[in-house]
Amino acid sequence: MAGSIEELLDILYTEIEEAKNMPLNNDKCVVERDRVLDMIDDVKAELPVEIKRAKDLVANKNDYIASAKREADGMRQQAEDYARRLINENAIVREAEDRAAEIIAEAEEQCRMLKHAASEYCEDALRRVEEAVADAYDEVKHSRAKFRSALGAAESVPQRQESRRAIYDAEADEDEYDDED
Repeated sequence: MAGSIEELLDILYTEIEEAKNMPLNNDKCVVERDRVLDMIDDVKAELPVEIKRAKDLVANKNDYIASAKREADGMRQQAEDYARRLINENAIVREAEDRAAEIIAEAEEQCRMLKHAASEYCEDALRRVEEAVADAYDEVKHSRAKFRSALGAAESVPQRQESRRAIYDAEADEDEYDDED
C-alpha cells in the first residue's frame, strides 16, 4: 500500500474518521490496529524519500539562485566593462579632437608665418630688381649721352682722327664710370 505521504495521510485520516466511537465516549474510537500501524509504517518509509526530494528541491533552488546570481553578476560586469570602454573611447575621441585642433592651429600659424616671410622675400627681391633696373637705366642714359657727345665731336674734327679720339675718350669715360661704381 505504497503512495505519496499525502495519499497515505488522507487514507489514515479517513480510517480514523470512519472508525466507530467508543461506548459512552465520542472522542475515542476503535480502529483496526494492524491496518493503521501499516499506514504509519508506510508514511515513515515514504517520509525520508519525501524529505530527500524536498532537500533536493531546496538544493536545486539554491543552485538555481546561485547560478542566476552569477549570471546577473556576469551581466553587470559586462555592462560595467562596456560602459568603461565607451567612456574611454569617448575620452580618446575627445583627446584626438583636441590634438587635431592643436595641429590645425599650428598649421594655420605656420601658414601665416610662411605667407608673411614669402611676402617680405618677394618685396625685397622686387626692390632689388627695381634698383638694378634703375641703375641700368641710368647707365644707358649716361652711355647715350656720351655717344651723342662723341658723335657731335667726331663731326667737327676730321672724321678719322676724331673717331679714334672719341672712341678712346668713350672708353676712358666708361672705365672712369666703372671705377665710380
